[in-house]
Amino acid sequence: MRYLLTLLVALTALAAQAGPPQLLLDVARFRNLNQVEKGAEVEIYVTVPTQPLIYRQRAPRSFQSSAIVTLDILKADGKSAYHEVVMLKAPVLNDTTIAIKNPLSFLKRIMLPDGKYTLRGTIKDQYKSINGETTVEKQLVLEAPAAGPFLSDIVLLARPAVRGAGGDNFSRGDYRLTRAPGNAYGRGTEELFFYTELHRATPGQALRVHYHLTAPDGSAADADGELTPQAGRPTTIVGQLPFGPLPDGLFTLFVEVYGGAGSKKLLAGHRVVGEHRGGEYTPAGAPAAH
Repeated sequence: MRYLLTLLVALTALAAQAGPPQLLLDVARFRNLNQVEKGAEVEIYVTVPTQPLIYRQRAPRSFQSSAIVTLDILKADGKSAYHEVVMLKAPVLNDTTIAIKNPLSFLKRIMLPDGKYTLRGTIKDQYKSINGETTVEKQLVLEAPAAGPFLSDIVLLARPAVRGAGGDNFSRGDYRLTRAPGNAYGRGTEELFFYTELHRATPGQALRVHYHLTAPDGSAADADGELTPQAGRPTTIVGQLPFGPLPDGLFTLFVEVYGGAGSKKLLAGHRVVGEHRGGEYTPAGAPAAH
């Protein structure tokens, strides 16, 4: 009787979780380091929150969810530039009433010629197709300025970049990066971490980097740093700023590179928009799925 009661509670919890699956697509564009073959290296970071997925019982006190993710990149003329289907399986749980279930994630790096593309991601619950599927699209424009220094996309991180952490898909510029899915920061987050790359800067020239974090109500936080570009490779820029003075909601991070100490000459700049949700949990730094 006790086992039946436990099973009934579990099934009730499963029914309460039913709903359309969710998919978060984060895209960062970096320049191809191959100077002969111009183009971009596109990093697609996929996160699947497991809360809405159905957990199927595999054995007594053993439940697991699974999702099927389809990635497509379409050229401007509609032809396919990339297609892949990935199956994600969540870790086995012995109690589906757990309030917080870890998200699943994976990262793909795809080399593409410069041009205009559409990234399309589709997810469906393998164990409950009746819940439907969710499709997310993002427009991609891959190009580099004709001349002068420039910054790649800014990647927002869930925790500080770790130097020399080994070579895998989550490593870039000698750092291991743990992305903040959906550029969202949740409960208990006090710091914003980020990464970007500076291209075409004069090697050996001392530069000043200015970080500016602002919210729609005018709240802001600022910091400055220094860097010296190296020859033959992009210059990595890593930093962090406190959320302290900013309210919950959307924020914008600006990264600006100036000619040197005291210089007001702007050499390059870029921005990224994120969201701070201090009152709720977000899938912060989902581990890589295997």
